[in-house]
Parts: sequence; structure tokens; C-alpha cells
Amino acid sequence: MLKDLLEGKPLRHPIHPMLVHFPIGLFLLSFLVDLASLARPDTPNLLRTSFYAMLLGIITALLAAVPGLVDYSDIRRDHPGKATATRHMILNLMVVAIYGINLWIRSSALTDPKISLMPLLLSLIGIGLLSVSGYLGGRLVYDEGMAVGRHKRRTPTPQDTLHLSTGYAARGGEPTFVPVPGAEHLRNDETLRVEIDKEVMTIARINNQLYAFQEFCTHRFGPLSEGSFHGFNVQCPWHNSCFDVRTGKVTNGPAKVDLKTFQVETRDGRVGVLVTKEHDQKT
Repeated sequence: MLKDLLEGKPLRHPIHPMLVHFPIGLFLLSFLVDLASLARPDTPNLLRTSFYAMLLGIITALLAAVPGLVDYSDIRRDHPGKATATRHMILNLMVVAIYGINLWIRSSALTDPKISLMPLLLSLIGIGLLSVSGYLGGRLVYDEGMAVGRHKRRTPTPQDTLHLSTGYAARGGEPTFVPVPGAEHLRNDETLRVEIDKEVMTIARINNQLYAFQEFCTHRFGPLSEGSFHGFNVQCPWHNSCFDVRTGKVTNGPAKVDLKTFQVETRDGRVGVLVTKEHDQKT
């Protein structure tokens, strides 16, 4: 499948971060050669070298943008990192546009002894925007966990969060049965992400048995619905913490705090979870 190829699944490594090094390096090389032309205007072909480095930078940036757009389309709409990814994408498009204009201006001055002010300023602006975009790209990986561990998962990850409600406040801490549409259709090692009255949980089928546990890892809040399964252990896609889905117990660090688990039942032919809503004693 083309999408799997562009995401790098056959390589078990995302393609976009592998390609972005080329335009970054080429744009920086072009800028450094521009500075060299100011210091050594008597050196021939510096501006021509800078021009072709910039041209290759634009080409490789467009190539890197293709898997980048595929990765962007895969980000959950309800994920807070979506806004950061949008800013990252817009900045990258601005950088390509600025370097395209820069390239057009330079095309008529390839034989000049040194770079003129306007293309040098455009290069400086491009480098600045590229740096900000790179910072946002780092945030997407290290803070938001975008694409981290995606290639460990061999079954589809849930695309959306199913929002449900108990319908009424449980009294005295009594559990409420909440039917979950689609849970009965899960295949082995597939997951469903559900939010019930602001309680986000994962429902997974393992060995033909359904289990429910909190969605976010207790280490750095990695999304366990996107994790991989090893027996009855779910492995966080971010930092590899493992939990027993039956008990919530930590089976491998760096996590130290156990998961909250929920009981799954079938009533009147409907699969659901038992949710205990905390009761406010003041009301």
C-alpha cells in the first residue's frame, strides 16, 4: 500500500525525518557559501554553488513534504499536537516559497562576485523560519509523541475517540454499565478508544477476551490504544513501559504507577464497561 510505504512501515522507520536532513543541510550550505562570497569576492563560482545548493534544497524539501503530509493526515483530530503540526507544515511551506522567490532573484546574477542584499536577507529569513519549524518538529516527536512507536504496531490503530456518557450520575459510588458500540467487533490485538464522562480508556481484545484500561501511560502519558501487545502486556509506543491489561500492574519500566482498569461485561447482547463515577458528597 502506497500510504504504508510513505509512512516507512516496510523500513520500520518513518520516512519524513529521514528526508528532512537534506533540505536543511542544503539551505544552510547555500547560506554559508553566500557568506563566503562576501568574505572572498574574488573566488569564482561561489554564487553558482549557492544557487544549485538552494535548488537541490527546494527539490528535496518537496520530496520530504510528501511523506510529511501523509504523517500529518494520520494525526488524530482530537490530539493536541494537531495544532502544532499545522504550524509546522505552514512554516515549511513558507520556507519553500521564500527559497523559490530567492532562487528566481538569483538566477540572473550567477556571475556576480558576491551576493547582493535582497537574496541574502531572504536566505536569512528562510533559515530563521526553518529553525522555528525544526523546533516545532522536535516538539511533535519529544513532547507529543507523533509517529513514535507507530511501526511497532502491526494492527490498525483507532482513528477517532468514541465519546459516551453514563447518562446519569451513579449514586454512592455504584458502577454504571455503559454499552460501547463496536467493541464486540474488535479482532485480536485491535483497540478501541473511548471517553466516558472525561474518563479516557482503551478497550482491547486479547486471546478473544476484551479488556479495558486507562488510555494514557502513567509515565509520560503515551497513548496505549496505539501501543503493541505481547501476550497480556500492552507496551507504550513512546517509551516502552509495559502493563498487564488484566490487572494494570507495571511489568516493565520506566513507568512505576499501575494503570486503572475497568470491568468489561455483556448485558442483553451488548458489550460495555462498568464505570464508577465519583460522587460529590456535598450535593
